Amino acid sequence: MKIKIDREALVQSVQDVMKAVSPRTTIPILTGIKIAATSQGVTLTGSDSDISIESFIPTEEDKVLVEVVETGSIVLQARFFSEIVKKLPENTIEIEVQPNFLTVIRSGKAEFSLNGLDAEEYPRLPQIEEENVFKIPTDLLKTIIRQTVFAVSTSETRPILTGVNWRIENGELICTATDSHRLALRKAKIETENQQSYNVVIPGKSLNELSKILDDSNDPVDIVITANQILFKTKHLLFFSRLLDGNYPETTRLIPTDSKTDIIVNAKEFLQAIDRASLLAREGRNNVVKLTTLNDGIIEISSISPEIGKVTEEIQSESIEGEELKISFSAKYMMDALKALDGTDIQISFTGAMRPFLLRPLHSDSMLQLILPVRTY
Repeated sequence: MKIKIDREALVQSVQDVMKAVSPRTTIPILTGIKIAATSQGVTLTGSDSDISIESFIPTEEDKVLVEVVETGSIVLQARFFSEIVKKLPENTIEIEVQPNFLTVIRSGKAEFSLNGLDAEEYPRLPQIEEENVFKIPTDLLKTIIRQTVFAVSTSETRPILTGVNWRIENGELICTATDSHRLALRKAKIETENQQSYNVVIPGKSLNELSKILDDSNDPVDIVITANQILFKTKHLLFFSRLLDGNYPETTRLIPTDSKTDIIVNAKEFLQAIDRASLLAREGRNNVVKLTTLNDGIIEISSISPEIGKVTEEIQSESIEGEELKISFSAKYMMDALKALDGTDIQISFTGAMRPFLLRPLHSDSMLQLILPVRTY
């Protein structure tokens, strides 16, 4: 193999596929990046067997990014290769594979020789039949991930909760994440070629990595789901993730349908007040903030940390309807939920001091956040 390649394009591709390379893998070859050159262009692949990412740099584009002198393939140690390409002096890099997989990387007056591995030994990426494709604009997909993935569980005691449940029915995508103390739900209309239904659980880690790679355009991302894999496909990128095994818990029954107290409040003001109250709560073990409704639409936010002190702040709501309320909750969970909600005004619906409560944007039913209160003694 021998190629000449634009440094910027190579650095970007290496950064993308590095997100799938784990230094702690039991399969030594997976600590490397596979580079394969054909007449169409150069493909880089990284994988940790849970996530696989493939980035393609074509020969035929507006400006020539790569010239393939001789086709072939090689696997190079990801850690060293990524550092080398970032620091090479010139805009053009030449990579040449010599006998016994010795790979020479040249740029300007700099020359590195790396011991490569046989690309034939690299695991094959799953072959996915692209029959049932649905499409989501890139920016919407990033938003959906941002508004749900933070609520997945970080504990491996129930592995299924470390993922986000994606259900697709009647041209609608419903994404749910919960760690059993809070829940995030987001719905979106999607373009689909048929009316196939799906119910899968995607690891939160995979969605976080995917979100980092996607740009902020509204170009469509093609998504293909199989029995144990999901593929996200953009113009020059393939992102495979395994799916989690098992049945996701039925969460609809957790969501209250009635409420005893409804508050409408400015999301930004409310978030800032919770943030200030959590300054003292953070020192405590449980990071708890208390909300009390007062007369004339006033909400009191307070927090007490016995060793440090206390804070109280009153904010004016747009409206309070229903019973008086005193409720305690995790400041962190509340702040995460408020950051995920888009919209200036939000409605918070309470069904009692010890029951889960809901946060929703005022003029949209496409998303909701649910939080369990904290029992304080």
